[in-house]
Amino acid sequence: MVRLIRGLIQSGALSKDVGEALLAQAQTEAMALQKLEHQATAPAAAPAQAPATAPQPGDVRVPYISQTVRDEIRNELKGEVLAQAKAEGWAAPNEAPEWTKRIHIEGDVRVRSESRFFDGGTTLNPDGTMPGNSNIEVDWGAINKGSGYDVNQNTNLQLPPLINTRQDRRNLLRVRARLGVLADLSENTQVGVRLASGSDDSPVSTTQTLGGGLDKKNLWLDQVYASYRFNDWLKVIGGRFGNPFMSTDMVFSGDLNFDGVAARVDRPLEGTGVSVFGTLGFIPLEYLSDSFPSQEQNKEPSHDKWLLGAQVGANWKIDDGNRVIGAAAFYDYSNISGRLSDPCSLYSGATSCNTDWTRPAFMQRGNTLMMLRNIALNPLDPANTPMPQYVGLASKFQVLDLNLRWDTKVMGKYGLRLDLNYARNLAYDEDEMFRRAGLADGIVNNYGKTASNPTRADFRSGPNAYMIQATFGNPTPSARGDWNLLAGYKRIEPDALPDAYNDSSFHGGGTNARGYFLGASYAVDKNAWFTGRWLGTKEVYGPPVSIDTLQVEFNARF
Repeated sequence: MVRLIRGLIQSGALSKDVGEALLAQAQTEAMALQKLEHQATAPAAAPAQAPATAPQPGDVRVPYISQTVRDEIRNELKGEVLAQAKAEGWAAPNEAPEWTKRIHIEGDVRVRSESRFFDGGTTLNPDGTMPGNSNIEVDWGAINKGSGYDVNQNTNLQLPPLINTRQDRRNLLRVRARLGVLADLSENTQVGVRLASGSDDSPVSTTQTLGGGLDKKNLWLDQVYASYRFNDWLKVIGGRFGNPFMSTDMVFSGDLNFDGVAARVDRPLEGTGVSVFGTLGFIPLEYLSDSFPSQEQNKEPSHDKWLLGAQVGANWKIDDGNRVIGAAAFYDYSNISGRLSDPCSLYSGATSCNTDWTRPAFMQRGNTLMMLRNIALNPLDPANTPMPQYVGLASKFQVLDLNLRWDTKVMGKYGLRLDLNYARNLAYDEDEMFRRAGLADGIVNNYGKTASNPTRADFRSGPNAYMIQATFGNPTPSARGDWNLLAGYKRIEPDALPDAYNDSSFHGGGTNARGYFLGASYAVDKNAWFTGRWLGTKEVYGPPVSIDTLQVEFNARF
């Protein structure tokens, strides 16, 4: 013990003060034990013989301690010293403190080259129409983020913001980086924070386009959550977290995170090979500003937008080579549809109309849109009254989402995964959409290909969406040599689901899109793989918009 303490002092693992105290204690006990052993081995004195000398001041009388008791004292002292050493981290200086074992770091990096090819004709068709893609597709999202677009041609001769549909964009270098920290506070409680890259605050993409004059790139708070597991089958999570539902990117982008609270139940049925699961989520989409309208004394009452999602499903392991997972979900989007305002006199100094809040906070493309403002005309000059408009969603959305996945083996060893996804907007109603728009020209998009002055008869939309995908090989490459091939087809009608939340690569994101996709991946190292992907897409209804996308990327995760 003395040698151990001296070694710890010399190595710096034990402070000098504590070491000297332990050393003095050990030396005192050693001397006492030596004295006892010496007395035990000395010849016994005659019973009647008087002591040679009388006790002197300072003498210590030490009772006899058996070997068993001495062993217990030594073991107890050793246990106390080692416990203190472990708690203070100096018994094993190369071992990390206990709290660090409950912290986990994870993340991924992606470097991508992306090219987009548009069908842009150069000569007129025989009937005088322009070939290729329509070159008039309005960027409604840009209008909603600005001060509105003046639809009165007497006061505004400029075109609205338009989306590029004809000029190719080749070899855009883009990156994605995500870094998360997870802490297990106990067996039941976990918290997590994740940062991610991104060119903007889009909820469906964390991809950052390079260039920009070599400026520094942005980081966003991508996730922040706390979760608690009540038992083996019930878990609740709150904050901003990953998608808690079983879904494909036809409905929810793989980069989409959810705000709010979700509860997940997952329980096996003993002896059946089947486990059942369910998820319930309360997701706030947008809160109305406390100060809306900001320049008026009378404020609007609370008009918050919510998503209530509920899903049930089952996971059946048929045998070692076959597994089937199926789920049915219902997503009720509350308060996200547009509303026509009361008559508002912008000409007299008003800065907003009372339904401006119904315009979407984020949108991609495809949904049927309606004008939101019922703008009163200036009686002194009605023809020249500016009419800056915002747009909102014309349809309500209550989406039924059905998913089926089958994992099997072919040729004895190769994995094959089949994914089927069907979604339908149960709240879709064309008549109600036109009634909600109110104005004669309230619906602003999704008309026929050649309608110059569109009417209700030219309107084209739909409530259905479906996807089929086959993946051959390892769906998630992780070990060197893992590979996969995939192919699939999607068709998403304009109002099958909100266009804000699904994959941002297929047809530029959103709805009113159909087409096929092909891909392949190969792992060149542990948790490092290359992926190539080709997406060929067209519109479902309306003016022609053909977009082909090529993505070649390197991925790594840790």
